[in-house]
Amino acid sequence: MKMEQEQPKEGDTGIRLEIVQLPNRGGINNFDASQLSFEPQSESSDPTPTSRNGSSKQAPEKKLTLFAFRQALLEKSASGLGKLAFVWATVVLLGGFAITLERKDFMFVTIILVIESTRIFSRSHELEWQHQSASTLGGAGTYSLRSLQSSSRLFYRAVSAAVNPFSVIRRDGDRSRRPARSNRAVGSSRDDSAVESTDQRTWHGPDVPLLPYAGWVFVSKNVSRVLSWLQLLSALACAALSLMRLIQQDYGSVGPESRNRKPALNLFYTLALAEALIFLMEKAYWTWRILYCNLLETVSRECELEEGGIVSIRRFFYEAYAKCIDGSVFDGLKMDLVTFAKELLNSEFRDEQLLGAQVLEKFVNCAQFADDTLRKIGTSTWVIERLAEMLNWKNPAEEEIRRCAAEIVSKLAGKRQNVLRVAAIPGAIESISSLLHSGKTSNMAPHKMSKRSDAADGTNYDFSVFNLLGLLILKKLAADHDNCWKIGNARGLLPKIIDLTSASKTLLRDDRAPDSQIRTVKRSLQVVKMLVSTTGTTGKFLRQEISEIVFTVSNIREIIQNGESHMVLQKLGIEVLKNLAMDDNAKEKIGSTGGITKLLLSSFLRPGFTEVQNLLSNEAGVTLAVLTLESINNCDRVLKEKEALERLMGALTKPVLQINASRILRNLCAYSRAESSDHVGRMTAAMPTVLKSIMEAKEKLLEVSIGLTTQICKLMDPDEFAEALKQASIEETDLVEKLVRTLEKYTFPEIKVPRIRRFVIEQAIWMMKSNRNSIQLFKKFEMENLLGSVAETTSQLECFHIFSGSVGLIQHSKPLSSLLEMALDLMIDS
Repeated sequence: MKMEQEQPKEGDTGIRLEIVQLPNRGGINNFDASQLSFEPQSESSDPTPTSRNGSSKQAPEKKLTLFAFRQALLEKSASGLGKLAFVWATVVLLGGFAITLERKDFMFVTIILVIESTRIFSRSHELEWQHQSASTLGGAGTYSLRSLQSSSRLFYRAVSAAVNPFSVIRRDGDRSRRPARSNRAVGSSRDDSAVESTDQRTWHGPDVPLLPYAGWVFVSKNVSRVLSWLQLLSALACAALSLMRLIQQDYGSVGPESRNRKPALNLFYTLALAEALIFLMEKAYWTWRILYCNLLETVSRECELEEGGIVSIRRFFYEAYAKCIDGSVFDGLKMDLVTFAKELLNSEFRDEQLLGAQVLEKFVNCAQFADDTLRKIGTSTWVIERLAEMLNWKNPAEEEIRRCAAEIVSKLAGKRQNVLRVAAIPGAIESISSLLHSGKTSNMAPHKMSKRSDAADGTNYDFSVFNLLGLLILKKLAADHDNCWKIGNARGLLPKIIDLTSASKTLLRDDRAPDSQIRTVKRSLQVVKMLVSTTGTTGKFLRQEISEIVFTVSNIREIIQNGESHMVLQKLGIEVLKNLAMDDNAKEKIGSTGGITKLLLSSFLRPGFTEVQNLLSNEAGVTLAVLTLESINNCDRVLKEKEALERLMGALTKPVLQINASRILRNLCAYSRAESSDHVGRMTAAMPTVLKSIMEAKEKLLEVSIGLTTQICKLMDPDEFAEALKQASIEETDLVEKLVRTLEKYTFPEIKVPRIRRFVIEQAIWMMKSNRNSIQLFKKFEMENLLGSVAETTSQLECFHIFSGSVGLIQHSKPLSSLLEMALDLMIDS
């Protein structure tokens, strides 16, 4: 129930409450915030429809996939020519012309084949080792790529398996990257020991010593450099040898048996030269784009991934390149960073999970990519399940992963189309509830714990960040009516939320208090306010559950009492009390909590010079009006406060206070005990002031002034009323005319002043009963015809004291139709 109260102004100082409605599902009105007010609010369509930041700008990672495509195209072209040259040499030259080849050409062909084999072997593993050396992730298996080999890699598989120690675990690394649905329940505890064991039993790829006592030369992070230079030298040597033989053309004597020797050798050397040149072109293109154009850094910067993003960008590029090499050259073009990050979330390795979570977190917080990212996450149920599962991870080593997951879920819940999807995940609410753990015992206030509390294993853990994120997620989920029910039924969640509303005097009055602690209290109050403001049976259930938590009202009392420096917190607390007061039992609990009535009176009767102060005063006045409505005990509590009645009557002359003061005084007159008649009787002294308001005011102030007059008149006899008119310098004829003209103006029920016609008729009835001359005055102004018109236009709008949205609450004891009959009978009988 979201309530935005407009600053009271003279002539129009009522309550303005903003309502935001979600789309209607299944006949249930779903509000981002419904409101409690003395006027019904029309339920218009959603004023803030969900929009997408549709951007025509090309995704930055497309530069990488296009570069990978071009590189793979060159690589496969070179590999194809190399395979053809290899086959030509082994089948045609060495197989068919081995006897007739000159010794020189035999040696050249053999050397070129060896060089090409060396280059192909080096190329097949260079990117894999380079990837390992650039990786900052733990676990050798986590970052092993599919081998980036050419089509001839099968020929060298046996050799590569002997040299490359990572090839034996490559298949495990590949399997870890495949998106698989987690078998663990979202809300279940995670086996952290398994992950710890994995990290301890695997090598960090860049630091694997290949040979004992070999120093830095045979450390894996330097191997990629050696392989890269080996490829370059091999290609240069191959190109030089082939070009030299093509220029020399001295292939020996030509005879009948060797007439095809020259074209066969020219074809082989041409193929070898073409392959070497294409590879050198590929290497030059690679060096220009990666080293001189800083492609990876540029894409990372355009993706707004900050400094650490280069790791994920490099990993993404290698994955795209591997797809282009292993399959079709077009496979890598289908990759994008969001899908890549989603797949990493399903890895069994902590560092890969962190990498994926960080990329998604950056994207959901970036205006350029947020909508597209959230749409892709929201349509993947398994991703939402995985994120919800991560919320429940409490291992201190996984703190950053958990924080990123919570940030993503908070953004996801902010989209209307995803609100129900998040809450529908089994165990999701329970996982969100785990974020509210403070690390201390129940009812331990946020200010009583340090920013980082000791975890079970002795390390530090930041609970305040997770508290804020958990409350933010709940706040967004509570925008949906159905989610409010789920939140209320989640085991132990409501007490946790109430626990976070606790704020001590020291915290509230400390100007140097950490901002995170104040924000935690504020956000928890916002969540509670939304829950207690829910309409229908769900709202009734939540108000009962929340009011039964013994710390709810007392926590709010502390905030109102000591929160002078935090008026926003005070206002939120008072709004919670106002909405809780819709429940009769809660209304009694609020009133019986020591000091609440006094604090509300003090807040109401102490308007300030700022908008926030006046809003706080107005909210306190509305809350008192609701608490005293049809509550004998709360009326007595107000009357027992020292000088409360006199101060309330004095507020009738203050434009900022007079509307709510009139409401409270009317309730005191109508619902106080008979034993309090002496106190209430003093209210007749305010009658001249109220009568002047009737003659001068409009709309809401006019409505509440007439309503207060009808109740004060019940405490007076006709002579006292006549004296009050005289003191106010008002003729009875003028008052009658004002009442008739008011009834004439509102020929139909008016949403802004739904009770004005009822109050006018009640006042007319009292005047006609107390003074027969008044009947003639009303007849003079044709009151009888107006009453007939009112009888034909009555509606349910005029039958309730207060409203929650368009739903009426607390019905008047007498229907308007019976008042009309009474008034008409008085006029006819006369």
